[in-house]
Amino acid sequence: MRQSHLALALAAALGTLAPFHAIAQDSGELAQLKAQLAALQAKVAELETRTDAQSDINVDTRQTIDKITATTPKVETKGGLKVTSPDKKFEASLGGRIHFDAYAFDRDLAATTGTSEFRRARLTLAGKALGWDYKLEQDFAAGSNLDGLRDAYIATGFAGGKVTIGHFKPYRSMEELTSSNELLMMERPFASATGLFGGRQFQQGIGYQRGGGNHTAGFTVFNLRGASGSRNEGMGAAGRVTFAPINIDSSTLHFGGWVSHENANRGSADLTASANYAGRRGPGQAIATTTGASRNTVTAYGLEAAGAFGPAFFQGEYVNASFGQPGGADQDVATWYVQGSWMLNGGHKGYKPATGVFASPKVAGKGLWELTARYDTIENKDIVDREVSSTILGVNYYVNPNLRFMFNYTRGDNEFTGDQTGQYALRTQFSW
Repeated sequence: MRQSHLALALAAALGTLAPFHAIAQDSGELAQLKAQLAALQAKVAELETRTDAQSDINVDTRQTIDKITATTPKVETKGGLKVTSPDKKFEASLGGRIHFDAYAFDRDLAATTGTSEFRRARLTLAGKALGWDYKLEQDFAAGSNLDGLRDAYIATGFAGGKVTIGHFKPYRSMEELTSSNELLMMERPFASATGLFGGRQFQQGIGYQRGGGNHTAGFTVFNLRGASGSRNEGMGAAGRVTFAPINIDSSTLHFGGWVSHENANRGSADLTASANYAGRRGPGQAIATTTGASRNTVTAYGLEAAGAFGPAFFQGEYVNASFGQPGGADQDVATWYVQGSWMLNGGHKGYKPATGVFASPKVAGKGLWELTARYDTIENKDIVDREVSSTILGVNYYVNPNLRFMFNYTRGDNEFTGDQTGQYALRTQFSW
């Protein structure tokens, strides 16, 4: 009986210990879980600390980059070299052009010499400073110091247009105002400083020009002195207006008119019109002269018409000028030209509505070929046979936007001397 009670007590004791063993086992697992949770919390805290530190680094890096961007000038090299200040208040670009020509003559009566030369070798500095534009250009092919000075001016916006002060071209003659990088032929026609305004391409003065989507109006007052000329009291004025009733991507029609008045005075150089009728370095013919000492005037009126329709382009001007004479009636000079081109493999001449002139075609991946032609004539109506003319046939090859090759054949005709000299001319043109 006692054994039975002992057995029952032992069994009861064992039954009571089993739950306690389970509880002890569960407590050990719980401790392990708590340890793992503590470890995870420690890792999360470490990661949060690292993230905060990295965020501080990112903020510092961003602030450093913003500071560098705000204090470092922007440099661009597309088509040339251009530097812009971070606040965009200052800007400077460096460009230039090299025109290298070679000539050979089909001689007639006049003495000519085939040769080669740098027609233009220019460096150009242009930009902006505190709301003012500036441009300074030197042509080393024309001489040193002031002899080679071309554009040298400052300009700023005013009343919807632009005021220009310094040394620049008066607003007259469409082809005269076209950049030498974008001329159709190697030389300009006689209705420009190549003929009518010989030696008077750039003048010192002030001008105002305003242009819209299809019109321009410009006026210039200037001294009859180039940068390298002697000081004088002669004055001049010129004005030009243009209108393009059609001006879309593929088609442009342009009309314009201009007037120029030059009044010689004490110290003025002679105002002359002369023409190299068989191309540059070919024979020349004086057409008319107003001496500076006579204090007379030269007044010219011009009309323009031009258009670009797909691959076709045409342009023409007619000018009548009156050259004052000290001892008699004025001499009337008339000059006109018509020129055109055809793009053989695509391409289209663009239009510059702000200045009312045409530009070279845009060259993409392939080169462009252009056939060109011009007839040009100038005549003094008050002197018998004082007339010359030239017929030019040519071809232009645009290799890329910077490089162009030009070929011109010019046949000149001098009514006064009977000379009919021809010229073969080739140009390598690079600009940037």
